[in-house]
Amino acid sequence: MGLVEIRTATAAEMGEVGDIRIAAYQSGGYMSPDSGYAPILRGLGADGNGEVLVAIAINGHAERIIGTIMLQPWPHAGEVVTGPHEAEIRALAVRPEAQGQGVGRQLLRHVLGRAPELGVSHLVLCTTPQMRAAHHLYEREGFVRLQERDWFPAPDEPLLVYGLRLNGSPLA
Repeated sequence: MGLVEIRTATAAEMGEVGDIRIAAYQSGGYMSPDSGYAPILRGLGADGNGEVLVAIAINGHAERIIGTIMLQPWPHAGEVVTGPHEAEIRALAVRPEAQGQGVGRQLLRHVLGRAPELGVSHLVLCTTPQMRAAHHLYEREGFVRLQERDWFPAPDEPLLVYGLRLNGSPLA
């Protein structure tokens, strides 16, 4: 794949970021083409509430966005964030053709380094039960399940919550 650079997404890139998110979720079977969540997923971070990062593959003079992740601090984060010391990781997505090459891990590790710079001491994230590869990635990076924070945005749609204390010890 070559060199990968991670940086903040520009406003002009947000359309492509949304496309990557949708493609990754649909190709993994985590979202149907007619999902009501698609417009939300596509637009996350476009309002400036949170930091959207992109992974750029650099091949010679050509550059291409191949992945994205979002860090959304309090008070704009979702239902699983409990206060200003926490932030939520959202919308980790890698282009289907670039998956399995460590891009997701690079994005996640970048956020782990970035969050303390923003005053965040705890990270949380939501995932679906079907996203087993993501669970494995999160667990390898030290995240633990926080079952007491699991929630259901709809009756048949459970979201599993994972958390990480940034000093390395798990959230209790």
